[in-house]
Amino acid sequence: MYSSMFSTHASNGTTMALKQCKICNDSKKSAFLHKHHLLHNKSNRVSANQMVCNSGRLLSKERIQPMTLDVESIRTMTGDKFQLHDVIEAQQFDRDILSAIFEVAREMETIEKTSRGSQILNGYLMSTLFYEPSTRTRLSFESAMKRLGGEVLTTENAREFSSAAKGETLEDTIRTVEGYSDIVVIRHFEGGAAQRAARTANIPVINAGDGPGQHPTQALLDMYTIEREIGKLDGITVGLVGDLANGRTARSLAYLLAKYNDVKIYLVSPSVVKMKEDIKEYLTLEGVDWEECADLKEVASKCDVVYQTRIQKERFGERTDLYEQARGKYIVDKGVLDVMQKHSIIMHPLPRLDEITVDVDDDPRAAYFRQAKNGLFIRMALLKLLLLGW
Repeated sequence: MYSSMFSTHASNGTTMALKQCKICNDSKKSAFLHKHHLLHNKSNRVSANQMVCNSGRLLSKERIQPMTLDVESIRTMTGDKFQLHDVIEAQQFDRDILSAIFEVAREMETIEKTSRGSQILNGYLMSTLFYEPSTRTRLSFESAMKRLGGEVLTTENAREFSSAAKGETLEDTIRTVEGYSDIVVIRHFEGGAAQRAARTANIPVINAGDGPGQHPTQALLDMYTIEREIGKLDGITVGLVGDLANGRTARSLAYLLAKYNDVKIYLVSPSVVKMKEDIKEYLTLEGVDWEECADLKEVASKCDVVYQTRIQKERFGERTDLYEQARGKYIVDKGVLDVMQKHSIIMHPLPRLDEITVDVDDDPRAAYFRQAKNGLFIRMALLKLLLLGW
């Protein structure tokens, strides 16, 4: 059922779908009109030659090649309503949809704070298939479903304690599980696994993290947190710090930041885990000002948001030497706090190791536990939108 989309219907019954993309060789915008259907054409994969300097500025527009379109953007419009089908990757969202999701999340925040929950999803079942360890993502999804009156079928270590251990394919697992439930939340160790699941399923699929690929619901809660804490999303400066090569949270967040105006992004990471070229090319093509920088304090003094991430040992395999080379290079401590602006915040997708010292926790600018709580509201909103619509 894979679609990167949200459907809406125009008041005159006309179906429209339009995606503006800045990927032409002459830098002109091209409009892509798609049918209101579940499309899986991935032939428009995009590559770009090396064409950016360290500041992320375009050296030659003529050298740009068509860029990867990982998701078909399909929207059918009827007033301001939409139908969300799957949540697979951050590129599928636009500003209007983000605003709508955040509006529903605020409603969910009210439900959570003023009552013991809702029964709007009474009778619905959610299956969580987690092939990788998780605490916040799995529990927040399960809490979200239960707070809306739904029920949960769960397996935390599906890689070991499911038929995957017997060699069952992901596709066969999905075909089986969809017979038991109304929606599937999947975390997998392979990039692209959520997309495969969504193509197979006839029920909604939510990507809860696929290897070093993406984590779109984390990016949504991150943007929601920034808006709640800073008060805006346009015109902000964000420092992405840590494991940017393997950090699916930072990758997904970069895609969403690119939707907003006058955003500046600093990329701060050890050399062995620099942000990959596909994200840097995407930011450049979207007109986002980005810069690689080695000085965390300098960046922190300029940023509205310092987004710290863990060096992910599990992504290094047997190259423990590279892990040790990267670990501990950038740490948010009191020294970093001292140079930060008063309104700025520190975020982290968690879990943390030693990349944020515990003496930072009591500072009001430490937003990472509030950030984690916001995941409940965003996931409540997504479950409502996926199962009931707008």
